[in-house]
Amino acid sequence: MQKPSPWRLCVAPMLDWTDKHCRVLHRLLTRRARLYTEMVTTGALLHGGPEIERRLLRHDAVERPLALQLGGSEPADLARCAAIGQRWGYDEINLNCGCPSDRVQRGAFGACLMLRPSLVADGVKAMVDTVDVPVTVKHRIGIGREESYAFVRDFVGTVAQAGCGVFIVHARNAWLEGLSPKENREIPPLRHEVAYRLKRDFPGLSIVLNGGVGDDARIAAHLMHVDGVMVGRAAYHQPWWLSGWDEKFLGGEPCSRTPDEVEAEMVAYMQREAHEDGTPWSAIARHMLGLHHGRRGARLWRQVWSDHRLKPLPPEQVGARARACLKPASVQQEAGFEAV
Repeated sequence: MQKPSPWRLCVAPMLDWTDKHCRVLHRLLTRRARLYTEMVTTGALLHGGPEIERRLLRHDAVERPLALQLGGSEPADLARCAAIGQRWGYDEINLNCGCPSDRVQRGAFGACLMLRPSLVADGVKAMVDTVDVPVTVKHRIGIGREESYAFVRDFVGTVAQAGCGVFIVHARNAWLEGLSPKENREIPPLRHEVAYRLKRDFPGLSIVLNGGVGDDARIAAHLMHVDGVMVGRAAYHQPWWLSGWDEKFLGGEPCSRTPDEVEAEMVAYMQREAHEDGTPWSAIARHMLGLHHGRRGARLWRQVWSDHRLKPLPPEQVGARARACLKPASVQQEAGFEAV
């Protein structure tokens, strides 16, 4: 049986969401899916000093396989940052050529880099020549409202010649004017067939599809045409969904934990982080608010973990209050809870 691609199923890099704490939660649910950091800019990494570097790159070994996503455009800076990432133990360096935000455009990287494929190729080559881990690119399928397959085909072809063998294709155009980043994830039409066509035209490359994937059926359908699927916000908002991925798609064992056991492990993690790094439990709890999605009492449970008035309490006490919300109403009342 052929070994699955390392990129067969991934959780997307999401700014302000896929931090270290989010990734620890996801790794409790799937041992084999590939995880990604938030985008880290080369400027922050090179000029922020040792403490900023530690804050941006710190991770647990349990999070691997783990990719570092970089934002930048200068080949020399990218090479230096890739080397730093490899030193920190990351399994992949990913270049962001898909973010359409105004701030990223002002920094001359992200989606606007697709307009300069030779510069992207130079950056990729500089990183490939520097590190031993795979260098990958995440990109859109076009810029603006023009839907030209030749544009993305030529971009992939140029960058592949520089040594990139894995392309993560967000199957929407990036409209660089008139839309917010959120609107850019929703308004430009999805064209999954473009990613399929790239795989047909470049059979030797690994093509990973991203965009509009929200259930197992769509994952399975896309995997008939491409090497991998990357899931973003749907995975974040309903993290328990990840618990079935290893068995269904990655040739692994089913998740052995229940949602309650995952929550208990996250509470223990909160305690360790508070002791070792001074991290408030609220910075961690926000990532697991979808863990009991669809379960009776989940709304009250979320309210407890989101209650700023409880921040002075230790996480084990907050967890006990939250778990009482998932019990029958009579038990909630005895514990001092009322539905709101």
